Amino acid sequence: MASERTRTVFHEELAAIEAMTLSMFDLAAEMADRAVEAVVTQDIELATMVIESDDRIDGRYLDVNQGLLNLIALQAPVASDLRVIAALLSTSNHVERMGDLAVNVAKTVSISGETAPVDAQMLNLIERMGLQVHSQISQAKQALANRDPKLAEHLVIEDDVIDDLNKEVFRRAIEIGTDEDRREWAILMVLIGRHLERIGDNTVDIGEQTAFVVTGEFKEFTDASSSTKTFNHQ
Repeated sequence: MASERTRTVFHEELAAIEAMTLSMFDLAAEMADRAVEAVVTQDIELATMVIESDDRIDGRYLDVNQGLLNLIALQAPVASDLRVIAALLSTSNHVERMGDLAVNVAKTVSISGETAPVDAQMLNLIERMGLQVHSQISQAKQALANRDPKLAEHLVIEDDVIDDLNKEVFRRAIEIGTDEDRREWAILMVLIGRHLERIGDNTVDIGEQTAFVVTGEFKEFTDASSSTKTFNHQ
């Protein structure tokens, strides 16, 4: 009876840590949304809010990791539980990284300044990338919460959208003209596109972790030729 109660407490604690991990997705999505809005509107105050909010997601990341390490130290997780713990450790790292990338986007606003030259076509591409980033973060969260490997793997297709938009940003930067100020601004937009594209990559990585939890097999979605590592189910 005591052993059963111990296992019950263990699973309750693991579920609470997973809920905390899932809440990190919402913080990352909010940071990315605000960072893109700050870029489009050249709102330095909003950009500063994004930068300052990084402490929140960092703190939650540390809480998740410490909680998971405590569970490993104090309990004897079976293979299926270990898969969840390993996936949450990796996922929290990826989501924390998404927050860092959103901060990188926000930091460009102070560099470009409130009176920077703008190009409507370029800003439209950045806005579309921001919407796609939000969609992929939400999809990655839903896939993990629902243990849905098909939804997780579909992130690869979604990520192609943001990759194509990133290429369009680069092409537009080349076309933007010879004025020095406009070229410098365009280079910043290319950097922003790269940061947003990397957020998309992190959602795919999280999708791989979701599939690992469900199937016990880890494979890279984007590389069908890579070897597949199989882990024991329990």
